Amino acid sequence: MPEVPKVTMYRHVAVLAEAGFLDVADEQRVRGTVERHYRLCQDRPVVDADAAAVMTLEDHRWGFAAAMAVLIAEFNAYLDRDGADPVADAVSYRQGTLWLSPDELAEMTAELRAVLGPRLANRPAPGRTPYLLSPIRFPVGLPSPDEARP
Repeated sequence: MPEVPKVTMYRHVAVLAEAGFLDVADEQRVRGTVERHYRLCQDRPVVDADAAAVMTLEDHRWGFAAAMAVLIAEFNAYLDRDGADPVADAVSYRQGTLWLSPDELAEMTAELRAVLGPRLANRPAPGRTPYLLSPIRFPVGLPSPDEARP
């Protein structure tokens, strides 16, 4: 994220670590300073509706940017592992646009919770591999079909 000053990025990483979103994965001394590598916490805190409601637009902007930076770091760490095989590991990254009414959005959200909820309780066990799932949803500002017609 070259447009973000390093001081700002370090400050946001520190906030994410203090809030429990990031763990220090590794530390090493480099030229008299400590270099830290971070990873997402396995039991991540959640920005719930109450917390999101008091966040400013700028808070949301920085929170999203930090989350994306962490997501990129996690993906790079996966690719850097010996034996990484995106095809065999069923890696997927897709984007698509869904046209939904408020009721359809609420229904889809409930369906996703019903499918994912029980799996969130899974703990490490033989034969289980941890998968990072990062659903991202926001309106993209496209006009509705009615608005698009002249």
